[in-house]
Amino acid sequence: MPHRIAVLALDGLLPFELGIPQRIFGLSRGSEPRDKGRRLYEVVTCSVRPPGPVRTDADFTISVERGPETLATADTVVIPSSYELGPVYTEGRLTDELAAAFAHIRPGTRMVSICTGSYVLAAAGYLDGRPATTHWSSADHFQQLFPEVRVDPDVLFIDDGDVLTSAGVAAGIDLCLHIVRRDHGTAVANDVARRAVVPPHRDGGQAQYIQRPVPETQFATTTSARTWALGRLERPILLRDMAQQESMSVRTFTRRFREEVGVSPVQWLTRQRVERARQLLESTDLSIDQVARDAGFGTPTSLRQHLQAALGVSPTVYRRTFRAGRA
Repeated sequence: MPHRIAVLALDGLLPFELGIPQRIFGLSRGSEPRDKGRRLYEVVTCSVRPPGPVRTDADFTISVERGPETLATADTVVIPSSYELGPVYTEGRLTDELAAAFAHIRPGTRMVSICTGSYVLAAAGYLDGRPATTHWSSADHFQQLFPEVRVDPDVLFIDDGDVLTSAGVAAGIDLCLHIVRRDHGTAVANDVARRAVVPPHRDGGQAQYIQRPVPETQFATTTSARTWALGRLERPILLRDMAQQESMSVRTFTRRFREEVGVSPVQWLTRQRVERARQLLESTDLSIDQVARDAGFGTPTSLRQHLQAALGVSPTVYRRTFRAGRA
């Protein structure tokens, strides 16, 4: 059976964020011969009240056909943001309606928040003593209201196993793609990203607030250098080589790169190589030595160190995990 995802629609919700789980998980299809084209997730939307209208922050309401009892059937619960959280936002406590709805959730259910949906998870106690994030503009207030939560205001999302939180709006797309990748591998996640016409991978540790996300008119960017680097990840790539692609000094290129991408060129390059290694480990029978060379790490030791730092597992364990999941 498909993994069941329940999206909790709260009054004051943002329609864009409510639609993210349906769009990303709804596009996910099996890629292996035994499950080619099979839906991997079933996405349902529910309210904290009996079926009926739910207000949005736009000039329309939506009609939700399922009530809170739906949460009892969920393998994953997603809570998008809302501008009408009431005492959840002002006092850090659940309303009676929310508390009754959360009582339906089974132990072990994966919990996910998008943007200020993290306030609901925190008020329900899911984030006590755990790392979490929210929209950067709310991070200080969030930390003051929930001092027991280890708030990181600078990242796109945080995966803490059975509880995952993301920053605002587009970071919800990044988190949902990350979940697809974690559940079913890079090939499936990349296919979803292609069909949704979004970047296939932005690392959770990337900065939320980027100084220059959209280049000014007539302003030189680092796009060509990134495209050039992605086409030769298996070869040595020096910072000065990337800077030369844009006819910039290393200093100017490094500053411009961080302004546009949110991380340094070296950090970005390492993340792209980790992603390439993941793809090769999932989809080929290449030896670990060859994967290390093709991903640009050079040696199995270097590959092992970087994969361990990024994912907490060795290349062999990573490959075995996805091969076992597809057996």
